[in-house]
Amino acid sequence: MVDPHTPPELRPLMDINQVIHASARLMILSYLYVVESADYVFLMHLTGLTWGNLSSHLTKLEEAGYITIEKLFKGKKPHSIIHLTPPGRTAFRQYKQSMQQVLDDLPD
Repeated sequence: MVDPHTPPELRPLMDINQVIHASARLMILSYLYVVESADYVFLMHLTGLTWGNLSSHLTKLEEAGYITIEKLFKGKKPHSIIHLTPPGRTAFRQYKQSMQQVLDDLPD
């Protein structure tokens, strides 16, 4: 239920996707939206997140169905590739549109 005291231009924020809205997950999905897939090391370097922190955020995104994690080996070393799923792409696009609407509706 929408609080009647909430200004109309801010109401879309009440329905914003909280899984995506966390800054680390927003950063991860922003990169994946452009490149579609990346490995852990690439995402770690781009985001500045620690291995454990990145893993935690990727788990939340995977649980939401926004990404898949493909476990491979390069020689004898584990190598994981993170892929943006079609539902993840759709959710990110909707998030982007909601945020753009909020920003566009704010007075100058």
